[in-house]
Amino acid sequence: MTGALRGKVALITGAGAGIGAGLARRFAYEGARVVVAEYDAAAGAAVADEIDGLFVETDVAQRVQVENAVDVALAEFGALDILVNNAWGGGALNRVEAKTDEQVAHGMAVGYYGPFWAMRAAYPAMKQRGWGRVVNMCSLNGVNAHMGSLEYNTAKEALRTLTRTAAREWAPTGVTVNAICPAAKSQAFLRAMADYPGMEELADAANPMGRMGDPYEDIAPVAVFLAGEGSRYVTGNTLFVDGGSHINGVAWAPDLG
Repeated sequence: MTGALRGKVALITGAGAGIGAGLARRFAYEGARVVVAEYDAAAGAAVADEIDGLFVETDVAQRVQVENAVDVALAEFGALDILVNNAWGGGALNRVEAKTDEQVAHGMAVGYYGPFWAMRAAYPAMKQRGWGRVVNMCSLNGVNAHMGSLEYNTAKEALRTLTRTAAREWAPTGVTVNAICPAAKSQAFLRAMADYPGMEELADAANPMGRMGDPYEDIAPVAVFLAGEGSRYVTGNTLFVDGGSHINGVAWAPDLG
């Protein structure tokens, strides 16, 4: 433990499982007080109990619930220093021409509007204190245009644009905004791989390091850096925390019919 986040208050969306849970555990380990904003009440409450954090049931596709999570963090702790937009929910693997309006709209609500609402709600308190860190979890899916996940790809690339724009506008206030594109064996990744036998092994083999990352050991430490004092001169960046898999793309090519 370095105590890199000692005394800081962090709100992490989608922190009930996968990468989000890894982030919540690591942030707490580094001294942060963590607000677990999670759609799955049982999973979110379990992680919050484990790390002595605060659970707020939150569907990030609902603006009122997102704003409420920010309000609860401010009311409970008197500050909100760090916002991590990580939540994702749903999506279907099918071709562009098979996507429905509802699938794409839901993807944008969860992957873009949820982070936008959270950032908009959190910014005034951060600006007032002259210090804030926003970390947006984006994806190689959009960078590399993975097949089958249009709504996810689109939302995550829109979020990277939001990241850069907010970074430019908020830079004079002491609030930094950065993105991470991770490659990790999250639960969402494992669910997708389960539908395509052999793809998990192919993903491991295609990674220059020969493996997909671990949320706690590989992804979270980079988020801790971006959330701490040491990154005060870093903003508007995308960090590929992926074992180098962004260098040559990926061999993700499922048979979608």
